[in-house]
Amino acid sequence: MTTGEKIALLRKKNEITQEQLAEILNVSRQSVSRWEMDVAFPEVEKLIRLGKLFNCSIDYLLNEGINQVEPRELDISVDTCVQFIRESGYFFLATSVEEQPRLRPFGMIYSDGKKLFFATDKRKSVYSDLEKNPLVELASYNLSTHKWIRISGKAQVESSLSAKEGMESAYPILKQKYKDADEVFLVIYTIQIEKVEIQ
Repeated sequence: MTTGEKIALLRKKNEITQEQLAEILNVSRQSVSRWEMDVAFPEVEKLIRLGKLFNCSIDYLLNEGINQVEPRELDISVDTCVQFIRESGYFFLATSVEEQPRLRPFGMIYSDGKKLFFATDKRKSVYSDLEKNPLVELASYNLSTHKWIRISGKAQVESSLSAKEGMESAYPILKQKYKDADEVFLVIYTIQIEKVEIQ
């Protein structure tokens, strides 16, 4: 499988259009199309960003002999991330749209042991930001331990009933706030984690 075929495969697997990928990488849609047809080749910096975005190695993208994406193991579990954030009491979510960073305080986060979830409202600007660019960073500071956690990755809407029930179980206030007609505005995201740091 060629580099272009792998880029196309990963893009489709992650439900990203050529236009969205072009916006994320700050290139034209035609550039993405040319990469995928193997007419042109991404610059090294773009390959690095593609590897981070799709959670794969640059070696995988470049080596035609490697045909399977092997997910990278996280050094820090999602349960550890959630425990750190809950002990801190809050976290900040950073988004970036049209190269403009936006930082917001958040509080609702939970893990099912495998994935990290957070909730927001479709009427808030963070929802439209994530629709335009799903790349995010979460950060939290623990005043007692004087340590930071930073979690980088890609936010994806999670529509499973188990995710909704898990979030509502962790935060019963959601059941009160989002009932009947308002329930359509509750949106739960999972994060495809790319990197976790505790310092």
